[in-house]
This record gives sequence, structure tokens and C-alpha cells, in this order.
Amino acid sequence: MKISRTHVLFALLAGATGVAGSFAVAGYTRQFVVAPIDTLVVRLTPGPVVAFTIENVGDQGHLLHVALSVGIAAGLLGAAGLVGILAAGRVQRPLVGTALGSIVAGVLAWGITAGTTAEPVLAVAAGVPVAILAGAGAAPAGSAGYNPSRRRAMASAVGALGFLGVAGVLGRDQSAGSEGEPGPASADVVPSPAVRERLRQADEQRLDIAGDDVPGLVSEIPNFYNVDINQFDPEVPADDWSMSITGEVGANTEVTYADLIDMSVEHRYVTLRCVGEQLNGRKMDTAVWTGTPIKPLLDGADPEGACECAMLHAEDDYSVQFPVDALEDGLLAWEMNGQPLPKSHGHPVRVLVPGHWGETNVKWLTEIELLDEETDGYWEQRGWHGTGPVSTVAKLWDTTELDDGRIEVAGHAYAGTRGVGRVEVSLDDGDTWLDADLSEPLPGDDVWRQWRHAFDPDGVDEVVVRAVDGAGTVQTGEAADPFPSGATGWVRQRIDR
Repeated sequence: MKISRTHVLFALLAGATGVAGSFAVAGYTRQFVVAPIDTLVVRLTPGPVVAFTIENVGDQGHLLHVALSVGIAAGLLGAAGLVGILAAGRVQRPLVGTALGSIVAGVLAWGITAGTTAEPVLAVAAGVPVAILAGAGAAPAGSAGYNPSRRRAMASAVGALGFLGVAGVLGRDQSAGSEGEPGPASADVVPSPAVRERLRQADEQRLDIAGDDVPGLVSEIPNFYNVDINQFDPEVPADDWSMSITGEVGANTEVTYADLIDMSVEHRYVTLRCVGEQLNGRKMDTAVWTGTPIKPLLDGADPEGACECAMLHAEDDYSVQFPVDALEDGLLAWEMNGQPLPKSHGHPVRVLVPGHWGETNVKWLTEIELLDEETDGYWEQRGWHGTGPVSTVAKLWDTTELDDGRIEVAGHAYAGTRGVGRVEVSLDDGDTWLDADLSEPLPGDDVWRQWRHAFDPDGVDEVVVRAVDGAGTVQTGEAADPFPSGATGWVRQRIDR
């Protein structure tokens, strides 16, 4: 049977409505037919393509692989619809052919969806619309070369568009429901007195900055930057979570969530910065994290590996290698600013290793594997330089004209565990440097500081800013792109008068 343009139209409608049906019942979760395809697309994308997208497209890069994944899903389900239409055309009896085409298309679409999502019940929602559209597009028996009428095709297209709209509304409702925590709802959790004290201290120590573009010393959770390899985050209920310490150890160890929160508790200010951001980007934030130190757990497992290194594994198959001595300073965190970790930040438990780039602080932690030989983690396999210490940076996030005519520049500075000793501002292209005002340091080894400086703009065309770490080392002025080891250089800002 020859494939006509009308057959292709119905196949396209079948593919689109199949994806929409899955979205209607699963929402934007890992049960959505697009989710496992997107995971595969991300895993198979070559490292140079990933690096180019991070540097040149930024936050919108995820839309590219999601769009590709939606297209692949629609193509697979549309192909199922087309197979059904062609199967119907081989049957001489019209009603039997239409029924057969619908069944073949629906079963194939259901099988594709169930096979990719492992959710056979939810997969029915993808199979049914594909079956209906395939039946509508099936040519009656005994009419070789016959195409459904134009009116029939138009009616089907209008119906499909209506279904897409309804599915979109239902899917958004499902997505909104999935965004809540698997454990207690964050809005119902009152931070502990210790956390409230740290939040109060951070608020008191923030600088009086005239502009509005510099956040406080503790970032609000909705504004805290979020980057991971997933577009569809894992859902791990706290009651089901456990972490194992395996590999080159004297004794394998397994810890449940109940075990973890019963251990000694610390509340730490910790700053995270994204290795893939541009030099003056805004993917740098600080929170008060509640958790328990990793070291006692490692000591109990008795690490024995020759390389003195460990691979951290996550629920989403992400992995990062750390030296054991760096990992020993880490925290297994389950709260953020006094609230249970949001799903997107690794609920129920994530790792925080002081002074290392944000992407190495593994979310949804499941295993710490002690190694005998060094092994590349997820980002090292894609050409990035792994878990090295974060580089020193002073960011210029706000420029405001004051009432007296002066210009105020302000931002944050961060140097990992080295701490920020001072921030310097130059008004003459680096020939001379002036000390900026700094917020008082918060307790902790891995915390940013705010800075501000006001000046008379007469004769000033550009401001240059740099930080000096606690050891007296000046932030490098050598400019480098984010790939492969993080952006470096001095931030410069033109002054327009």
C-alpha cells in the first residue's frame, strides 16, 4: 500500500496526541514518555557539543535536548500509528481493517511507552489516542489508493488540537502535584532555632547596598541556582532512601534516612558556584545546610583503596570522583534553610564538599564507592576537569547611581575554603586598586562575602574588580572560558553617564 500525504498527516497527529496523552497522566515527571528518551539523548550527546551549548546557549540549552526528545517520542508513536494505518489497508473488509489498524497502532504505541517508562498502566494514555487517530486515518478496504476525505482530515486535526490543549492543562496539574516534597511539605516546616539564628546572623551582616540586584548573604530557595544533568529529576521518598559505602573498604556500610538524621547534626553556611557559568554569571548562591559530617561514616567503613579516592553515585546515574581527604570534610545534607531539600536540589540527601565546584556536590546520593584506581566521573568523561578547587572570583552584579551623584558598584566574592580576604576595585584599568567595603565573614570555611564601593564617576569609563583570597593570592586576571576548568579573569563594567 502506497503511503499518501494524508497517511503522514494522521501519523503526525497520532504521534503528537500520543505524547500529549502521556503528558496528561504523568505530567513533567520521569513517567512521561519523553523523560527516558531525554535521558538517553543527554547521555549520548558528545562532550564538545555539551561544552559548546553550556558556554553559548546557557540556561536555554536544555530546551534543545527536550525539543529533540519530544520529536523522537512523537516520531516513534507516529510510526506506530502509520504501521496501523498501513495494516488496515491490507484488509478487504472496511470495518475489520479499521479495527485492526487501531489495535495494531494502539498496542505498538502502548508497548513503546511502557517499554521506555516502565509504567504499563500510564502507557495506556499514550496508546489510546494513537489508536483513535490511526483508525481515523485508515483507508477503507477495497479502495486502493483511497484517502480519507479532506473534511475528515480537518475534523481529526481540530480534534487533535483540542486534545493537546486539554492534555496540556491536565499535565500541568500533574506536574504541579509532583513538585511537592516526597516528605513533609516545606511550607509546614518551621526551621530549628539553630537555623533561625544563622538566618538572622546572615541578615544582620549583609551590607547596606543601594541597588536591588545583589541578594543577601543567604539565598532564598526559589532563587538558588539549580543545574544538573536531568530535565526530569528523580523522585526519592525519604523513607525509601538509603546510602551504601562499598568498594575498597574494611566493612560495607548502609545507612537509611532515619539512621542519618539521628546522627550528629551541623548547620553550615555553604556557597555553591557553577563551573559552567560565565565569569560574571549568577550561578553562585549560599544557603544554610543541615546535615551530618561524612567523616565518621567513612572512618566506620575503613577505606583501603590504593588511590585514596572515592566515586560518588547518584540515583540518576551521575557520578563524581573525590579524593578521600577532600570528602572527609563534606556534609550529607537533608535540609536547606531549615526546609527539607527540594526535589531539584537532591531530596532527600545530597553531598556538600567544601571548596569544590557546585556540580560535584552530588544530589540524590545513593553510594560512596571507595576505589583502588582513579576513574573518570560523568563530567570528566565529557572533557571537564572534575573536582578541582573552585577558583577565586569577585562578581559585579549591581551598578547604581546614588543621590549624591556617585556610582555604587556591588556584588559577591567567593574563594572556596581559602576565604575572601578583600575585594579591590580599579577605576583606571588596573593601574591602581582601591579596597571595597566587605561584609563581615560568616562562620564557616566555604562562604562568600558581599562587597560594595562608591566613587565619583568623573573621568571613569570602566570599573574593574578582583578578589584576594584569605592566603593573599590575587584572583587571576587571565581570561578563560568556562570549559574545561571554570571561567577566570577580572570582571569589567562600562560606566555610562
